[in-house]
Amino acid sequence: MTPTYPFPEPAVLDAEVFTELPSDLRRPGVSSYWAERNRRGQAVDSFLEGPSFDLAGNLWFVDIPFGRILCSDPQGNVRQVAEYDGQPNGLKIHRDGRIFIADFQNGIMQLDPQSGVVSHVLRDCDTEGFKGCNDLHFGRDGALYFTDQGQTGLQDPTGRVYRWDPESGALSCLIDNVPSPNGLVLDINEHVLYLAATRANAVWRLPLSASGRVNKAGLFLQFSGGRAGPDGLALTAQNGVVVCQTGMGLVWVHDALGRPVAVVRSPRGLGTTNCAFGGPGGRTLFITESDSGSILKVDFPTELAISGAPLYSGMGV
Repeated sequence: MTPTYPFPEPAVLDAEVFTELPSDLRRPGVSSYWAERNRRGQAVDSFLEGPSFDLAGNLWFVDIPFGRILCSDPQGNVRQVAEYDGQPNGLKIHRDGRIFIADFQNGIMQLDPQSGVVSHVLRDCDTEGFKGCNDLHFGRDGALYFTDQGQTGLQDPTGRVYRWDPESGALSCLIDNVPSPNGLVLDINEHVLYLAATRANAVWRLPLSASGRVNKAGLFLQFSGGRAGPDGLALTAQNGVVVCQTGMGLVWVHDALGRPVAVVRSPRGLGTTNCAFGGPGGRTLFITESDSGSILKVDFPTELAISGAPLYSGMGV
C-alpha cells in the first residue's frame, strides 16, 4: 500500500555557483586564531558568512577567520572592502547605507562602505562583555535584533538574543537560555522572532508581546543529522522561513506553518551557512558555502511562488 502524507513532498532544487573567492583573496596555509580554536589548527583559506544586498544589487559578505568584509557586484566580481582585527560573522545593511556587523570578538561593529573604516558601536551590555555575537536582523523601526552565541550549546544553554535601538541606545535581553543562538528573522507582522538554535538542531519560535517581551517560546522546526544544524535564516514574502542547514549542504524553504515546500542542494561543500534573497522580484536565493569559499544561487520556478520578504534596507521589495 502506498503511504500518503499530510502535505506534498518538497521540490528538490540544485543550486549553482554564482561566484567564489578568487585565488588572490584566498589565504591557503595561513594560520588564524579562528582556525586554531575552531578547526584544531587546520588551516582554512576562508570561511564565508553574512550575505546581504545593498540597494545597488551588490552582495556583501564576511570572511570570519581573517576579519574581512567583501563585496560582489551583480556580475560576480569580488573585491575586498575592509580588513580589521576581529571575527565578523553576521552582516546587515541599514536603510541609510551603513553596514552593521555581528562580530564574535568585538560585539556589534559598523562599516562605512565608502571609506572601508570599521568602528565599534556596541561593545558590551552595561560593561558586561558579550559571549560572542553571531548574527543580526533589522526590524521595520530600525531596531537591531542580534544573537550572542559564544560557545554555548547543549552543555551550556545560556546563549542570548538582544534587541538594540541604535538611535536611543536602549538595549534589552529577550531570552537568555538558548543552546547556540544563531540566525534570526522576524515574521511579516513582526509578532514572532524565528531563531536558529544550532546545537539543538532546531528553529525556535519566539512570540513577541506588545511590550516587546518574549512569551510562550516554542519549537518551530526540529532537524536531524548533520555536523552542525540550522544556521542562517531568511523570510519569504509568503511569511515562510528559509533555513540553512549547515553541515548537510542543504537549504530548506518552509511555509508559514513550517511545512517544507522546497529544499536546495549545494553542488560544492556541506557548509551552507547563510542566505539572502536577491535578483529580479527577489526570486533568487544566494547562499554562502563556507567549505569551498563560494556563493551559490538558485532561481525558484514561478509555480513554487517563493520570493524574499521586503527588508528594512529596502532590498527584497
